[in-house]
Amino acid sequence: MALNLDYVARETAHNLRRNFTLTIAALLTVVVSLTLVGISLLVRQATTNAAGRFKGEIELIVFMFPTAQQSQIDAVQASLKNNPEVKRATFVDKQQAYVEFKQLFKDDPAMLDYTTPDILPTSFRVVPVNPDFQSISALKTVYGKQPGVKKVASADDTIKALQKVTTKINTGVLIAAGFLLISALMLIFNTIRTAMFARRREIEVMKLVGATNWFIRIPFILEGLIQGVIGGALAFGALGIYNRFLTTQLAGSDSIQFFTNFVVGTSDVINSGLVVLLLGAVVGAVASGLAVGRFLDV
Repeated sequence: MALNLDYVARETAHNLRRNFTLTIAALLTVVVSLTLVGISLLVRQATTNAAGRFKGEIELIVFMFPTAQQSQIDAVQASLKNNPEVKRATFVDKQQAYVEFKQLFKDDPAMLDYTTPDILPTSFRVVPVNPDFQSISALKTVYGKQPGVKKVASADDTIKALQKVTTKINTGVLIAAGFLLISALMLIFNTIRTAMFARRREIEVMKLVGATNWFIRIPFILEGLIQGVIGGALAFGALGIYNRFLTTQLAGSDSIQFFTNFVVGTSDVINSGLVVLLLGAVVGAVASGLAVGRFLDV
């Protein structure tokens, strides 16, 4: 029996309306689970971004207070220049920091509106002679006590701390997301099963008049696929809202010199959103495919 597109669309819409409450339950579960998956992806990308400044042999960043006096900045610069344990130290002024800031937040105009060069700290990017733990630890101790220095960040400590936090967050989030995805799959599975059971007489008649299994299956598979895609699309939107809220909160943070690195841009959100959208489609298609394969002979 030839496949009629009008028939497929009509039957798919009819099935979605018939099982409205189950459909809503499945959609909400898909949205929550895929949003958690997306957040996990964003956290992982944020960790990569946060480690971005530590490249080109840079092992230390000495952050000055935004209000540090020029004499304090000059004293730290002179000390770094004359320190035999320092191979190279590059000064980053407020304007250069702002250029970096604009690059990091190029997709987030709201963040740029809150920030001006004068509130960003100056800093020194330090390449030590010996990039071992003892040498870096000693330099951190020395420059952490200098007047005008707010904090000294090391690549090793920062990246390890971020990775540790990221691992814990991602593990918990992915476990929760995994259980919710299984729940979503089961809900979609039961939605399709219920729809097929409600129409079992029609299916028997269709088979008697020569309808193939695939002719009967397509509307039900599309029903599950649509549920997964809509759930993925809503999760995509939730990720955008989450990122916008987080960006706005970071804009007013007193620790902005740290969080300017720990940022997720719009392109990262889009990439993560596309992943959850695809995952939603897969979950919907798999659940409905399993259901029609098992319950077609009703």
